[in-house]
Amino acid sequence: MAPDSASLDTQSLELPLYLRRPESAPSGNPRIVSFGGGHGLYAALRAFRLLTENLTAVVTVADDGGSSGRLREEFGGLPPGDLRMALAALCDDGEWGRNWRDVIQHRFSSEGSLNEHAVGNLLIAALWQILGDHVEGLDWMARLLRTHGRVLPMSSVPLAIEADVELPGGRREVIRGQSRLAATDGQVAQVRLSPPRPPARQETLDAVAQAEVVNLGPGSWYTSVMPHLLVPALADTLYRSQALKILTLNLPGAELETRGLTLAAHLDSLHAHAPRLSFDAIVVDAAAAAEEPGLEASAARLFGAQLWARPLAGRRPQQHDSLKLAACYRDLLLDAGLSVDEQW
Repeated sequence: MAPDSASLDTQSLELPLYLRRPESAPSGNPRIVSFGGGHGLYAALRAFRLLTENLTAVVTVADDGGSSGRLREEFGGLPPGDLRMALAALCDDGEWGRNWRDVIQHRFSSEGSLNEHAVGNLLIAALWQILGDHVEGLDWMARLLRTHGRVLPMSSVPLAIEADVELPGGRREVIRGQSRLAATDGQVAQVRLSPPRPPARQETLDAVAQAEVVNLGPGSWYTSVMPHLLVPALADTLYRSQALKILTLNLPGAELETRGLTLAAHLDSLHAHAPRLSFDAIVVDAAAAAEEPGLEASAARLFGAQLWARPLAGRRPQQHDSLKLAACYRDLLLDAGLSVDEQW
């Protein structure tokens, strides 16, 4: 996007902690990077922000539906919706953060062209048009919201998701588009990105390379979790990382695109797409793990990981409780010898 004639004084505000790039994280503030998109990433970020101020969200950029899809089609940039959700998750719990979280999450209801547009999507799109840079625009949104962390895109270009899907009756079909794939009643065999081998932002690669903890999931398995591993530079950086690596599994039945897929099958599909990937720990809801006695063996065999089964379900059906997640992550980090700054 070409910058507008207007400009922002990017030196006028003191840089928050996550933009100061310290040589090493302060004691009790481990550098954590969490990958995902949508409501799954929202839950993980709400948990991790209670443990550190050095938190980065790496977000998928393949959304093609709703407000994001309309803005993507009109302006040609990245879809802002999942990025907005991550920013909302990192808002402060004080009056300023609560009010701005409500503002950016608000959707217009009208008979006109603004109907169902999220305010935050429009603000992000405006910053991108003014500044001409996706990351700079997101950093300015983070300053406005006084977020507890940074939000970065998975890739520097908007992406489309394409999948080979086994439909009922044995017929195979290629489904293109995040919104169509999320609603399919078929079984996903393989997922790809278009364009293939997309570039990653250097800021994103730097955050992963410097991380002490990286977490993948929870979230829509093929449209929010898997795509990160299909960006070559990002996947290579993750493979080489010496950070504590965590995979957070979905609650059963939480995603339409994986209905009928066991958690062990989730692991099989992830391993098939990223056979070089290993994890130190795989976090799963205790009740869900109890339904699959072989899950612990699958975690060890496929990824060399220890299974961490804890009660993680919230009051709302098929949603994680962020406080329960935070307690699990805290115990996991302490077990690995990392200190945390508990803010609860």
